Amino acid sequence: MSVPAAPPGQPKKAATAAWIGSALEYYDFFIYGSAAALIFPDVFFDESDPATGTLLSLATFGVAYAARPVGALFLGHFGDKLGRKKIMVFTLMLMGLSTFLIGCLPTREQVGTLAPVLLVLCRILQGISAAGEQASANSMSLEHAPPNRRGFFTSFTLSGTQGGQLLATLVFIPVAALPEDQLLAWGWRIPFWLSFVVAVVGYVIRRTLDETPTFTQQAATEGVPKMPLAVLLREHWADVLRVVAAALVASVSTIFTVWALSYATSDSVGMDRTSMLWVAALANLVALAAIPLWATLSDRIGRRPVFLLGAAGSAVTMFGYLWAISTGSYPLVLVLGIVAFGVVYSAANGVWPAFYGEMFSTRVRLSGMAIGTQIGFAIAGFAVTFAAQIAGPDGDNWSAVALFTAALCVPPVIAAFTARETHKVPTERLGERAEQDTTGREKVTA
Repeated sequence: MSVPAAPPGQPKKAATAAWIGSALEYYDFFIYGSAAALIFPDVFFDESDPATGTLLSLATFGVAYAARPVGALFLGHFGDKLGRKKIMVFTLMLMGLSTFLIGCLPTREQVGTLAPVLLVLCRILQGISAAGEQASANSMSLEHAPPNRRGFFTSFTLSGTQGGQLLATLVFIPVAALPEDQLLAWGWRIPFWLSFVVAVVGYVIRRTLDETPTFTQQAATEGVPKMPLAVLLREHWADVLRVVAAALVASVSTIFTVWALSYATSDSVGMDRTSMLWVAALANLVALAAIPLWATLSDRIGRRPVFLLGAAGSAVTMFGYLWAISTGSYPLVLVLGIVAFGVVYSAANGVWPAFYGEMFSTRVRLSGMAIGTQIGFAIAGFAVTFAAQIAGPDGDNWSAVALFTAALCVPPVIAAFTARETHKVPTERLGERAEQDTTGREKVTA
């Protein structure tokens, strides 16, 4: 049974809602990453042991990723029962609130060990929110999109991610330039408070968005499953494992955004904080243009080749980027940072919303994407902590970190090789058992 087309304007509205929500989610997420690398070791942890303080601060960055699989279980369940829209609104408000509260927290100097405890609690709320945000936004934009442009429309979720990261970096540049005493006393709080503005804008847009045609028809005809998780694990367990493996490619982002920033500004390299933030800003600006282009290409040639290029290419280009940092040459760091993160990584990053979402049927799509991605992202989140340990006592063994990042790109490559190509499958037939003919096009079987 074919699904009626989305009302005029809804695909664009869904993509815009996905963009803004993801921008807020990852603005919040990445201002935390920047603060964890540059500020929190001094504000929330023991200043007498800088190395341990940095390690603990980076570990709190990973805490949210540990919370994400738990959040995915609950939010995925309710998203496949109640609809995509309700989860999108809930995650937006939870992220905005938890981020604003981080900006209000007392420091270690004021309340002692209670300060990092409160920080971790807020970070857990951020993780729970992020667990449902991308899966619900991806499902919403995919199910509203024209069948031949699903890659392009779902890429807005990841363009929002890069937009949020760019916004976070641009906000942090003037903050990081403050005198040290003002930065540590109050300046670091400003980026967290500003999240309230983005949350309000996102809420206004999302509350007026229609539910998707495929979910509406599913609910009206076959009904929604009572236990989406049971259906998911019974019918799509292999695809869940495939998404877990593929999602490890996010390690490239966390290493680039957090560990590389910490390494570049450490005493062993000594690069300027503001200059390194500009590298991240320009790389994300390039990614904003690259992501929809890669996604559009995937609508023409398929998801798998584009994703494979991004995953395998990132394993190589991360060596170049970390080596450039070790030389202390800013022009080299800038160019290789843009190539590695802005161009190559964007191939995998721009296509995965459609690639993963098309593996699942409508009735378990949100659960499948949420659980699969968040388990993979949890590992990627703690990649920063592992990298800090692998880098050695002086934190300067960049080649070991590059090898570690490349190793984490191997499972995504294997996952993509074993996945079905789905870019030409009708939306209502996605997730059905399929086999490929000799041309690589899918033949759906009963």
